[in-house]
Formats: sequence, C-alpha cells, structure tokens
Amino acid sequence: MTDAPLRIVVAKPGLDGHDRGAKVVARALRDAGMEVVYTGLHQTPEQIVEASIQEDADGVGLSVLSGAHMTLFTRVLELLRQRDAADIVVFGGGIIPEADIPELEKLGVAKVFTPGATTHEIVDWVRGHVHAH
Repeated sequence: MTDAPLRIVVAKPGLDGHDRGAKVVARALRDAGMEVVYTGLHQTPEQIVEASIQEDADGVGLSVLSGAHMTLFTRVLELLRQRDAADIVVFGGGIIPEADIPELEKLGVAKVFTPGATTHEIVDWVRGHVHAH
C-alpha cells in the first residue's frame, strides 16, 4: 500500500471567511498527486477531526487567519488524541505571529507556514514529512 497517494484534509476552522489561500494549497497538493479533501469554511475542530478520520487522512492542513490559531490548533490536536488518531500529521498556516510558532510546535503542530510560503515549499514539506498509514 506504499504506492497509495497521500490523503490530506485541508480545513478552515473558525469564523474567518477567507479561503483563497486554503484553496490554492489544496489545488497545489492535488496537482502534486495527493488526494485532497477540502472541508470548506467555518468548520469546527470536531468537524475537521471527524472528516480526517472518515477520510482516513494522513495529514490535516489548517488555514487560520482569524487570530484564534492557539485555540483551534490545540483543540484539533486534543480531539485527534482522544479519537486515537494522533498519527495524523497536523500542519497549517495563515496569519500566525512568529512568537506563537514555537508554542504551536510544542503542542504538536508539525509545521506552520507563514504568509510568504510558496505552494512549492508546502508540497515539498508534505511529501517529506507526511507518510501514508
């Protein structure tokens, strides 16, 4: 089964209504040969975790622009652990202050991309750090 494409859920948690970046990343991952499920806007952490488990995702990419990144990433990670799905790699990006990135990484976020990140960087990182399970 190692030839199976990576399955990535791309999600927009919380109330922010801007999803252009998330759609660009989802398209780049899909163009790179991954199976991508985009959950749409205004997803709760519970909905995101449920979709990730239902889709047998290898990774979850969260796009957070609302300023609620500490709460939203923390809740998604907690719920994945509760559902015995902590092997799903959580990464994300958006408007996240540099000072918060080490804290998010301590919580278990594998990678945080800041606004200057290119889709090429994101695709390469996912290929190198997310593994099919």
